[in-house]
Amino acid sequence: MALVVSDASTLIHLANIGRLGLLKEFFGQVVVPHAVWKEVVDLGEGRPGSIEVQKAGSSGWITVETPGDTAFVRALSRDLDVGEAEVIALAVERKAGLILVDETEARRVADLYGIPKTRIIGLLMRAKHEKLIELLKPELDRLVYQSGFWISHDLYQRTLEAAGEKPE
Repeated sequence: MALVVSDASTLIHLANIGRLGLLKEFFGQVVVPHAVWKEVVDLGEGRPGSIEVQKAGSSGWITVETPGDTAFVRALSRDLDVGEAEVIALAVERKAGLILVDETEARRVADLYGIPKTRIIGLLMRAKHEKLIELLKPELDRLVYQSGFWISHDLYQRTLEAAGEKPE
């Protein structure tokens, strides 16, 4: 299976809604760069998602790697936070099959390097398609109202329509 690299927000928000396990189900293993681990687990100690990600790391399905090209990370960090920069650098170095990233600028930079990407909404759509969740709307609502994930009203509506659910 191709290497999958995740940013912090994907881990945090999926953990917040009790769906971090989808990553294990879909990919078997996920790699996070050191900066992402530090943000979620070390600096995030006591915050939502921290314990779940730490447990996934202890069980071995989330692993931590550090990109080797620090100059590339510094260059990427001009436009991205260090976690996103390390995700992209690691994806380029390791020829990742997919990165998990939601932030617009990080997605734009990933496009420049030809890195395949998906976001949380895409993961939840896949979960519904594969019948791992019954309805998408409750998951999106928890993502927005419980986890504080921002999604435009238009995207929310289009996502429900694409999933065959009645939008509001």
